[in-house]
Amino acid sequence: MAEHAEHAAYPVGLRLSGRRVVVLGGGQVAQRRLPSLVAAGADVLLISPSAKPSVEAMADTGEIRWERRRYAPGDHADAWYALISTDDPEANAAASQEAEDRRVWCVRSDDAEAATAWTPATGRSEGVTVAVLTGRDPRRSAAVRDAIVEGLRDGTLAAPHHRARATGVALVGGGPGDPDLITVRGRRLLAEADVVIADRLGPRDLLAELPPHVEVIDAAKIPYGRFMAQEAINNALIEHARAGKSVVRLKGGDPYVFGRGMEELQALAEAGIPCTVVPGISSSISVPSAAGIPVTHRGVAQEFTVVSGHVAPDDERSTVDWSALARLRGTLVVLMGVENSGAIAATLIAHGRGADTPVAVVQEGTTAAQRRVDATLGTLGETVRAEGVRPPAVIVIGEVVAVNPTD
Repeated sequence: MAEHAEHAAYPVGLRLSGRRVVVLGGGQVAQRRLPSLVAAGADVLLISPSAKPSVEAMADTGEIRWERRRYAPGDHADAWYALISTDDPEANAAASQEAEDRRVWCVRSDDAEAATAWTPATGRSEGVTVAVLTGRDPRRSAAVRDAIVEGLRDGTLAAPHHRARATGVALVGGGPGDPDLITVRGRRLLAEADVVIADRLGPRDLLAELPPHVEVIDAAKIPYGRFMAQEAINNALIEHARAGKSVVRLKGGDPYVFGRGMEELQALAEAGIPCTVVPGISSSISVPSAAGIPVTHRGVAQEFTVVSGHVAPDDERSTVDWSALARLRGTLVVLMGVENSGAIAATLIAHGRGADTPVAVVQEGTTAAQRRVDATLGTLGETVRAEGVRPPAVIVIGEVVAVNPTD
């Protein structure tokens, strides 16, 4: 092979499903390479006196066949591909020569120059296989591979579908506000969207990264006309999806945690529009965490409860059992409760929750504007007014507020 060393390798994707692949050696190289060969559907024969426990487990479950012996001439008969990784240089050389004679593509872990094939650094993301070769620098290959795969997964490297492009709607939970806290799948769907209908509480910084052709619609500015606000949003989702667009409904937090995501899903289902729901990190747990507050802590709180505070406790529309919440000993997290914070605190105290219970209000959590205001249940309403706290903010009530890293 030395006379060919200066030439670049010719990249090709091997379709090994149902085809014989011979692996010599059951050590670390086999441990790393066998899962990909199995995933490719190859008929794998492992030849080795011994094997790593994980490799042996693959044989025990029938994923591969294992002959517990050393290499012998003729082992490459009917093989399409061979991986040679024993600790015996003479056996490796003999097996490599047999592969050459039989015209079997062969990878050698001990001597890449003597092989007829090289294994690229590979990674996969949503049906895309990335394979990188950089000659004799496998670490660089892996680094390039990782950068590409990560970009595909988080949407920073846009590679939209063209031939098999999906239309419909994705309800994407964008998380609490920090653009880095959206899920990998959510970010990728954003990168592939034609239309994005966004809430004001979603990760707005991500909108600036969208390609120029993407239509971004502020959900708060959709004209309502004779429709209610939510109904108008539902109609906009249906209209754009029916036009053959790939639509993302970008919501703050999680679509189903006080996000009316199910109402949108029901409207789309009734209209026959396919819909994907992508969970998001709810502000009920992420915002307290970002402010240094664990919603549960051993010996302090074994439960936490999340409620909406957008309806006051004495409002006839309220379905929250505030008296039951007051009797709980765990953490109470209130979303959308800034305006009614004083009434909520008074109601909890009236039903038995201690006025000295620690409380923290975290405004615009996980964003650059995040701030934390501490109070007690007895001073909550007054503190919110005095500090000028405004939505969005998360109210955390319970002894966990007083927990600090040195406890």
